Amino acid sequence: MSLPIRSLLTATILCALSLQVGAQALESAAPKSSLPDIGSSAESVITPGDEVLYGKAVLRQIRYSGELLDDALLTDYLQAMGERIARQGERTEQPYTFFFMKSREINAFATLGGYVGMNAGLFLTATREDEVAAVLAHEISHVTQRHVLRAYERRSKDTLPIMLATLGAILVAQSAGGNSSGEATEAAVASGMALMQQRAIDYTRDNEYEADRVGIQTLAKAGYDPLAMADFFARMSRAMRSTIGGDEGPEFLRTHPVTTTRISEAKDRAEKVRIVGFVPPSPVASSNPLLPSHLLNTRTSIAPVDREWFAWAQTRMRVLSARSPTVAMDELQQRKVANPAQFGGPDQYALALARIQVGEFNTALQELVALREQGAPWWVDLAIAETQYLSGQRALGRDSFEQLSRARPDNRAIALTFASAMIRTGEKDEGLRAQSILRPLLLTQGDDPDLQTSFARASELAGDPVRAGEAHAEAALLAGGAEDALNQLNALKQRDDLDYYQRARIDARIIEITPWVLELRERGRKANERQQISATTQKDDSRRSGWQLKASATPR
Repeated sequence: MSLPIRSLLTATILCALSLQVGAQALESAAPKSSLPDIGSSAESVITPGDEVLYGKAVLRQIRYSGELLDDALLTDYLQAMGERIARQGERTEQPYTFFFMKSREINAFATLGGYVGMNAGLFLTATREDEVAAVLAHEISHVTQRHVLRAYERRSKDTLPIMLATLGAILVAQSAGGNSSGEATEAAVASGMALMQQRAIDYTRDNEYEADRVGIQTLAKAGYDPLAMADFFARMSRAMRSTIGGDEGPEFLRTHPVTTTRISEAKDRAEKVRIVGFVPPSPVASSNPLLPSHLLNTRTSIAPVDREWFAWAQTRMRVLSARSPTVAMDELQQRKVANPAQFGGPDQYALALARIQVGEFNTALQELVALREQGAPWWVDLAIAETQYLSGQRALGRDSFEQLSRARPDNRAIALTFASAMIRTGEKDEGLRAQSILRPLLLTQGDDPDLQTSFARASELAGDPVRAGEAHAEAALLAGGAEDALNQLNALKQRDDLDYYQRARIDARIIEITPWVLELRERGRKANERQQISATTQKDDSRRSGWQLKASATPR
């Protein structure tokens, strides 16, 4: 029986790009030279620009597989935390994209181009925000220390092309459509995994210790507790020991092996950091207007960490990562019964969110209003506005949304939530209003597939099929379906009612996308060629190995 396509996709991506640590990571490290590190040739393996492009490709493939948790509030929360930490680390010019995965497995990973992913399971397992920040600091340190590229360079020069070709083959297979697309994708994934297993990229123990050391310092500079990293490692280690003889331990420990020595050293470093203390350097200012912004102000002043949001974000994650709203409600009710005294405002908020999803608007509204009276954060106000609108109180809900928009202009979460509520009515006037709310965001946040999808649906309601078609194509492109996007644009171009500007806009986009699609097709072809070469090589190697074994067993 074949594995599900989604599982294979996720396995391949994580096999290729996550922070893998194999058995070699636990072996004794060879004595190191005391000479200073004067740089690495790892950066010559791939250009910084290509790093970003390939990181985007991986994120699009994760989104295409359905494993990405696309929620504006949670994503913005994680992005703000990650950027706060990254600004206090090395290589401040490095751009970062932080995102959540739906999986309840406990894991986190970093990919090329500063893309850092965290599973919902790890976020739900953390007991405080500092532990989440510690994991982010560790992953950011792997990026700043160039461990990914060094690992590629150290292990094999052809690993990166194999991984990229596999991703290209997956994209082409998925966009092919029809009954054969699933089989083609599975074949591409299987071939990629076979090749990657032969050329496994393992971080050395030195890389992990270096990421701990740099990460702890960065964590402290960002205003978080430096002991949080050791605390989280220790808790994960205890979880691993408790599963001996039963289920496997957390995925995080299989990709980030933790030993007693490592935990002790992390605690020792954290204590030293606490004693010495870190004062973030003053912003670097310059009057030269030609300098890029990251040189004008490499580090910003650090405000105290507002840890209030963590509990609300964690309970929201509990609802959105559950298999269904009813499952989330069951989980929350069990938590309430098990410990009523600890079932506070954030849990009530999560329960109300689940009720909204199943259509229990009146009950949800009562619970949310009660929370607002207790001084809950503005996330509750947003949920109230959505519930008012969906329950039929449109005028009241619209007023609530407009108040939020005035207080936080250009906020993506508010705009998307408001537009989504209007789109659900199925009315043309509401579609026009949704269009007017989303259109300004396209100028600054047009690379958001959720925004493009919402704008497409609003345009459909508003009776604007051309803009809807363009937005659907952009959403497909951002979600990893480059060929699908090209096909949609070519079909849209055949309409007889296009004016000059619409046709010119579509033609220009087709010209931009076509080279990308051709490159993906070429990578898919090369992936098939490498698969054939690899199969032949494996067969030859097995024959040679068998001959040598027989020869060595023959008595002289």
